[in-house]
Amino acid sequence: MQSNFKTSKQQAADPHATAIAVLGWLADDPDMFGRFLALTGVAPGQVRSAVNDPGFLAGMMDFLMNHEPTAMAFCAASGISPEAVTAAWQHFSSPGLDSGEY
Repeated sequence: MQSNFKTSKQQAADPHATAIAVLGWLADDPDMFGRFLALTGVAPGQVRSAVNDPGFLAGMMDFLMNHEPTAMAFCAASGISPEAVTAAWQHFSSPGLDSGEY
């Protein structure tokens, strides 16, 4: 399946651009997107306004990163490096106990 969500490497360094690329990738796969919506409780009509909510983006990045095969499939499809995806995930996620920032 061909998609139009690919981003340039420069954009991939921007956590928000990476998160939007993840959303585009999820939306391009009805089964994956349906699973994401079911797990988050977000209605399809709420997605457009939710992209401005850092909590929504954090949850979406958590969804992606909590299943390595899914994260790697996104990286392969988008051309965004796993390191850039991890950086975006860390940007939107709350500090963990090992961060020293709590």
